[in-house]
Amino acid sequence: MAADFQALKQDLTRRMDGAMETLKKEFQGLRTGRASPALLEPIRVEAYGSVTPLNQVANISVAGPGLLSVQVWDKAVTKAVESAIREANLGLNPQAEGQVIRVPLPPLTQERRNELAKAAARYAESTRVAIRGVRRDGMEQVKGWVKKHEASEDEAKRAEDEIQKLTDQYVKQVDATLVDKEKDIRTV
Repeated sequence: MAADFQALKQDLTRRMDGAMETLKKEFQGLRTGRASPALLEPIRVEAYGSVTPLNQVANISVAGPGLLSVQVWDKAVTKAVESAIREANLGLNPQAEGQVIRVPLPPLTQERRNELAKAAARYAESTRVAIRGVRRDGMEQVKGWVKKHEASEDEAKRAEDEIQKLTDQYVKQVDATLVDKEKDIRTV
């Protein structure tokens, strides 16, 4: 039982870490007052007859506190990149200068900051749900061990308590990450 539980705990930890990584990536895509290349990473560009991620046709960098610079590798796709950024519903107005596209980030309104904070809260809640789903899987596995007489009731209770502690630890991480992101969003 002890070896099985350690393997189960490692698996649950790995899956919960994955949920946290997903949350962090989602938060990177939420725009704050500062320029970040992560803002443009989800954008897809119609290039070479297929839809390609922006970072596979251009280099994205920060040119200033409120300015992103997109260096397109092939001049033929510059227009496609520019229109993809414009149509991404991020409220951005790119300006092409040769193979370089400058993307100024307008200051966020209070209304937009509130929308971003709500989106961050939705991402955090979906991560909490994912973590609780991992907990449920672990608990079911422990109950399966009891049914098959591979573990006693006491061992199962201790295992379930440890799984709950692990879950609580990750939920606290989600909450702390959300508080940091909301503070970042609301900072003018």
